[in-house]
Amino acid sequence: MAFSRTKHRAASAATTIEPLSPATLDAIRQFDTCTIANAIEHFRVRLRNEGFTRPGLRCVTGGSPRILGYAATCRVRSADPPMSGNAYVDRTDWWETIGLLPAPRIAVFQDLDATDSGASTIGEVHAAILKAFHCEGVITNGSVRDIPGVSRMQFPMFASAVSVSHSYMHIVDFGAPVEIFGLPVQSGDLLYADTHGVVSIPLDIAARIPEVAFGIRAKEREIIDLCQSPEFSQEKLLKAVQTKQ
Repeated sequence: MAFSRTKHRAASAATTIEPLSPATLDAIRQFDTCTIANAIEHFRVRLRNEGFTRPGLRCVTGGSPRILGYAATCRVRSADPPMSGNAYVDRTDWWETIGLLPAPRIAVFQDLDATDSGASTIGEVHAAILKAFHCEGVITNGSVRDIPGVSRMQFPMFASAVSVSHSYMHIVDFGAPVEIFGLPVQSGDLLYADTHGVVSIPLDIAARIPEVAFGIRAKEREIIDLCQSPEFSQEKLLKAVQTKQ
């Protein structure tokens, strides 16, 4: 019964999402998460200390990738063995629910035992499965493994650390709200991740964000160029800063 309720909840959330156009998603990708966060502030839809991950999350597969997609949430545990046998039964019922979300997707795994077990949440096999389901990458508060293989797969993994073993990793539920480094995430939330961390983009303003972000970046470029110019002066800087958006 618990599995059925979880599946129904996740499916209901997926069917209520109005996906953004590919052009809008591409426009958002032009900017880093910092500029997008600044653009979101322009709309005053949430407090400035909300909507992003706190320090500690990093892309362990290398490079400086940007991934943008709708969150496919999942909660796992890894610390304790099962009551019988030496491993938990693999859950595959969450695959169907991932497929209900608009693409692109991002797998978001909260390890409820992350601080206790230190086990790996995702490895090469599960990364391949998630990529086949059009996930651009994975975000987790836990650890991951198989870094060389997943890196070759070009599947970014944002995690707290790496770990040798998956220990007793098993799925608790999927489609439920999760929290990753202080960021609450609902199934279907639009997430954007890069070298700075993860920002959640409110869907009701997402289509208007690129235009605002472009204006912010242009103004910042003006100030930076002035500071690096031989024509720099304190008076010119003051004028530029005072007209900053």
